[in-house]
Amino acid sequence: MKIRDRLPLLAVLCCFSALLLLPEVSAQAARDAMLLCAQTLIPSLFPFFVLSSLLIACGASELLSALLSPLMRPLFGLSGTGAAALALGLCGGYPVGARTAAELVENGVLSRDEGERLLAGAGVFSSSRAGAALYLIHVAAALCAGLLICRALPPAPHGTYPHKSAKAQCFSTAFPTAVQNALTGCLNVSAFVVFFTVLARLLLHFLPEAFASSLPCALLLGFLELTSGVLALPCSRAGFLSCAALLGWGGLSVHCQTLSVLAASPLSARYYLKGKVLQALLSLLLALPALPVLFP
Repeated sequence: MKIRDRLPLLAVLCCFSALLLLPEVSAQAARDAMLLCAQTLIPSLFPFFVLSSLLIACGASELLSALLSPLMRPLFGLSGTGAAALALGLCGGYPVGARTAAELVENGVLSRDEGERLLAGAGVFSSSRAGAALYLIHVAAALCAGLLICRALPPAPHGTYPHKSAKAQCFSTAFPTAVQNALTGCLNVSAFVVFFTVLARLLLHFLPEAFASSLPCALLLGFLELTSGVLALPCSRAGFLSCAALLGWGGLSVHCQTLSVLAASPLSARYYLKGKVLQALLSLLLALPALPVLFP
């Protein structure tokens, strides 16, 4: 077996050893993460999961398709049907956009190829004056990333896929299903947040104190788990630019949350990760003009 093939095993063994050596640190990190999920993540995500499913079930994708088709096709090379996933992703964040795209594909409203292309620009993390600037930056970066990737690919085969009309479902059936699916989705997202928060806290404990309070360390933590990295950033120009890049990237925890949503769907992440890398770079570039205003 090659050394490259043993790397996952070595990484798991290192994490397991750290867990045994520092049970108090890992337990406190898990408690902090669960508190974050209970106070922030679930209250914000759960209603979005429920309502996004209900919007699709009630035929909102067909309405948005009619309204936004003139923009979706020339900009992204996609049918207007995917506008529902794009709009909900911009409002509710990564998992909501990915979940909506998956539901549209599963219902036969959107083709698999169009759904996978849509993932390249459907995810946004909204973070006050600097927060508003970051949100606008990432809306722009997400849209630009999706536009660039979709325009670089061959045209999606619209004519070969038998699109179905997004017929409204019975509300008495759609509502219980939406609530049950939203609960499952929130539990999946919370599980990844807890795991990666523990991992980031253990990593921080083993790092030298001088490095642990540095900008490179914050970037490393943010690469793994977004919240830990952003909270460790300094309030400076470099910190703002780093925050923009990290928000564009999202962190491995967020990517796993999105992939868990896609696991039970026919969609793959072949364009998603490329879109996140491109979005991080675009977010960094778009954050530069905001520096003189926010940090004069």
